[in-house]
Amino acid sequence: MQKCDYCDRKPGRGNSKVERGKAKYLGGNGRKTTGITKRYFFMNLQPVHVEKPEGGAAKAIACTKCIRSGKVVKSVKRKPFTLA
Repeated sequence: MQKCDYCDRKPGRGNSKVERGKAKYLGGNGRKTTGITKRYFFMNLQPVHVEKPEGGAAKAIACTKCIRSGKVVKSVKRKPFTLA
């Protein structure tokens, strides 16, 4: 199932509308809806390597909203270079 491991967001449901006609402010009669179908809104999920609280690394599925907000702590793949 598509779900974020941090915020438990799931895909949302909504409608997809198909319209015809010209908008009134452009000189037309107005837009007419010709079809409505159900659709899902999926969030942007990414597989990331994260640090576990007890140490070590693990894989997790996180949405980009959690990654950018700082909820996800990415694991360090390589220690930074230091001079002896």
